[in-house]
Amino acid sequence: MKLAVLERNSAGTDIDISALEKFGEVTYYPNTSAENTAERVKDLDIVIANKAPLNESTLKDAPNVKLICLFATGYDNVDLEYCKSRGIKVANVVNYCSSAVAQHTLLLALALSEKLAHYDDYVKSGAYSAQTFFSNFDRTFNELEGKTWGIVGMGNIGHRVASIAKAFGCRIIFYSASGKSTCTEYERVDFDTLLKESDILSLHCPLSDRTRNLINKDAFDKMKKTAILINVARGPVVNTQDLYQALTEEKIAAAGLDVLEKEPMEHSNPLSQIKDSTKLIITPHMSWASIESRTRLIEEVVKNIEAFLNGENRNVVNL
Repeated sequence: MKLAVLERNSAGTDIDISALEKFGEVTYYPNTSAENTAERVKDLDIVIANKAPLNESTLKDAPNVKLICLFATGYDNVDLEYCKSRGIKVANVVNYCSSAVAQHTLLLALALSEKLAHYDDYVKSGAYSAQTFFSNFDRTFNELEGKTWGIVGMGNIGHRVASIAKAFGCRIIFYSASGKSTCTEYERVDFDTLLKESDILSLHCPLSDRTRNLINKDAFDKMKKTAILINVARGPVVNTQDLYQALTEEKIAAAGLDVLEKEPMEHSNPLSQIKDSTKLIITPHMSWASIESRTRLIEEVVKNIEAFLNGENRNVVNL
């Protein structure tokens, strides 16, 4: 069989992925753009991808493709219906990075809640050494205890965040964007209630027609001025321009982002103008990428291929 990893670098070059070679001839590409996807998949049996677009235009001249394996949980880059019509199975990887993303979610929330950047800068600037008093707390900060933590997307990551936030003493509420959540452990509320009551609002939902621009000007107008927004889901769930205005007009207190509408971040992104890290922290879509997570990712892709070859539908999302 012929396989190709279209975005080898997306798993990190420090991770060994040679286990894929037991399935056949593997071609590795550091990265693949929309323009060269069709050429690279045309002779393949199995495609292993992350963000490369896999749809009719890129797959129509690839008659042998039987399986698409994703180095990801999300599959918005794949036309599932077209693949189904072709008999191409699409398998994702689930729950491999829940611990890492939940950890990063709490990291962002705590750093913003405690104005960590300000106090680190205060010490490193020499101001602390120049004062006579043993402490400094010139920027007010808050405990998580007693705060309401709102969640959009109560899947594996959302559940993990909820359990950690609850351990910090937070009240947990959540909104189901799909309306199909079966979670009974935490209080389910409507969207307006979520916005009005959340002190911290974290996003863990897939990108869909229901969630695109879910957090927009109308949403920010309903949130507390002291609220902190955390987005570790998908960039387009939050409207960038509306977030910029919400932060600069102090409609909310702060935001922590690991995802953006366009990645990598464009120089024209208005959020790049905000330099105050007590108001905005942006990380480069790395919350999922602990070494443990990336190791599990490869192990899971190998298992997906093994299952497919054994006639089993493991993590197939387009049955």
